[in-house]
Amino acid sequence: MNIIEVKDYQEMSERAAKYIMGKVTANPSITLGLATGSTPVGTYKNLIRDHQENGTSYRDVTTFNLDEYVGLSGDDPNSYQYFMNEQLFNHIDINKANTHIPRGDASNLQEECMRYEELIAQNGGIELQVLGIGSNGHIGFNEPGTSFQSKTHIVQLTDSTIHANARFFDRVEDVPTKAVSMGISTIMKSKEILLLVSGENKNEAMHKLVGSEENENFPASVLKNHPSVTIIADQPALQGVKIPQL
Repeated sequence: MNIIEVKDYQEMSERAAKYIMGKVTANPSITLGLATGSTPVGTYKNLIRDHQENGTSYRDVTTFNLDEYVGLSGDDPNSYQYFMNEQLFNHIDINKANTHIPRGDASNLQEECMRYEELIAQNGGIELQVLGIGSNGHIGFNEPGTSFQSKTHIVQLTDSTIHANARFFDRVEDVPTKAVSMGISTIMKSKEILLLVSGENKNEAMHKLVGSEENENFPASVLKNHPSVTIIADQPALQGVKIPQL
């Protein structure tokens, strides 16, 4: 793992955007894996600004998102489909037909999981997967205890994840309790992973990620097994963390 330490959230977002832009420029038809939540919002804003000012094109880019809430349609303002449209896709020249997010309102969720997994494979897999990390170590919505061999599947969200996501809803009771999530083995098949980490609330997770052995009770620890992981983390997240030397 290559850990890049930055000052704060703003610098993390700028560095992450430049990293992604460099990959898109080098390979205009790249397949990106994208994340939702508050962590990548600044990165997406920087991508939009660059597109508007410098014309970086996403016409031939394909994207796959990590997850979606069960029970929400794509036009629900709390869905991740809606989030991605509002935070990124509506503001760049990407072909919406090439943007893929699991359908949380599918009539058969097991079939939807298989469909999504097959679609990723048919597109040749993900070349750069953007990740965040939960305070409990979850990646995507793969909560502690998720098998490292898991493929796209239905997840029962933990109370800590539900409460962490409640800030996006009117009431904690409105937060869905299940999600469709790309599996850990699916994430690990990505050619390259970019992990974004910001804030004091992620400091304990970073201590565990750097200092502990692989353990399914801390899903992000699987990243130690991946051959190409870059972590961009700010100083509050890295406070007291001993960064391994390459």
